[in-house]
Amino acid sequence: MQPTSLAVEGTFCDSANRPTEAKLGPATTGSEEQSIYRLLAQQVGERGFQNWFAGKVRLKLDGNLLIVGVASPFLLTWMQKKFASKIYATAIACVGPSAEYRLEVDPELAALTSSAEESQQKSASKGTSTANVPFVERKASAPSLSSSNKNPAARQSNPFRGRRFADLSTFIKGKSNQLAYIAATQASDEPGALYNPLFIHGGVGIGKTHLLEGFYRRVRQLYPALNVVYLTAEAFGNYFSKALQERSLPGFRQRFRNVDVLIIDDIDFFESKRNFQEELLHTIKHLESHGRQLVFSSDRHPRLLTKMSEELTTRFLSGLVCRIEAPEKELRLEIARQRAHKLKTPITEGALAYVARRFTSNVRELEGAVNCLQTCHLMTGQKVTTSMARQVLADLERDCIRIIKLDDINQIVCSTFGVSEADLKSSRRARNISQPRMLAMFLARKLTQAAYSEIGDYFGGRNHSTVMSAEKQVRKWLESHSSIQVALQEWPTEEIIESLEQQLLAS
Repeated sequence: MQPTSLAVEGTFCDSANRPTEAKLGPATTGSEEQSIYRLLAQQVGERGFQNWFAGKVRLKLDGNLLIVGVASPFLLTWMQKKFASKIYATAIACVGPSAEYRLEVDPELAALTSSAEESQQKSASKGTSTANVPFVERKASAPSLSSSNKNPAARQSNPFRGRRFADLSTFIKGKSNQLAYIAATQASDEPGALYNPLFIHGGVGIGKTHLLEGFYRRVRQLYPALNVVYLTAEAFGNYFSKALQERSLPGFRQRFRNVDVLIIDDIDFFESKRNFQEELLHTIKHLESHGRQLVFSSDRHPRLLTKMSEELTTRFLSGLVCRIEAPEKELRLEIARQRAHKLKTPITEGALAYVARRFTSNVRELEGAVNCLQTCHLMTGQKVTTSMARQVLADLERDCIRIIKLDDINQIVCSTFGVSEADLKSSRRARNISQPRMLAMFLARKLTQAAYSEIGDYFGGRNHSTVMSAEKQVRKWLESHSSIQVALQEWPTEEIIESLEQQLLAS
């Protein structure tokens, strides 16, 4: 996908709403052009038009699409927020009810703006008037790190500098995440051309958000003119809910359906939320039809999002689905080593190996453990050894014990397989009921301290031999690599159990 540069000429309508050719720019004169200016001014107001539109945007009518080119991403965001409904009304006045509009960054205007800024700075340095310099809107630049260190008052007045997006170059690669990393890198090189949509799934705290943020940052670096949007599924839902309340759905849809790259994290948030799913589906359809790049992440494979609409699920499956697994021992050791190096923590290889052995499923916990060892080093001034790491992290683990109850297992299994609690505890022996029931009993023996008789009594008043038989059967499935049906799809038993355990530990 290449950055779009707007042409200077466009087809517009005159005062009688008849299409006419018009050239925009300071040197352009004539009644036709003036009628276009008057039409815009009527919608946004004379003062708003002079401040934000006159001589500062480029317009082009492509079929029923009114394209508004602006000089910077900041202006794009501001005008979308401030004038979305007004621009839409202008497009309708020119084209009719089928009109659409799009705001985008125009590289030529951006270059002109940069030149204007330089002229303004030169004029100011010479003490001359800047009354004739074109209006320029920009974000205030954050102070440099060196100046903040030298000036405590400045550091205190500006403690936050906005969100920091992770970089793909800092993503630590291993066997468990290599496929997802390669897919993210290749797709960001050519947005919209490969792996569309790109769907990355895996457990909590193993690098999904890092990859999505790195994707966002890389595309912004390679294609600065593209409109790239990164947000969580919850934020998308909040924007949609606000648009419903304020009756501004056209503006909401223009905002998200005119992007070049849309990245949504934690897409599983939309489960059981039909209105959100329907709006997302229409957004995906629109963006895919225009060759725009889509990237999503979830804690589960699309087929395991059992409360997601089938059409939305098939959209996720139509591109490339990549799984990030729990990091292997070598990767955990490298993550711990690099974290310690970043914190400048003196730590032995034995202590790093101990940390890698103790924290096996979550990168965040692994990094948090190294942070604890860093704090211990600062307190004692001693190099972190294996014995010190064992003592410090034992206290940490004791404070973070997760107690899993039979009720938790019951709820997660029912939710994943789409069965009711009554069916799971009933005497029914249909395959779609008996298999989830046996998995629930297996997990109850593995993750709780409940006895066979207690588990059998909880799941429908069964005796201990039934629970023992269920446990034995699930172990056979694991040994033979058998599959279990979930949402009309066969899945390896090992993956189903891993997904259930991740949900139980995260709940």
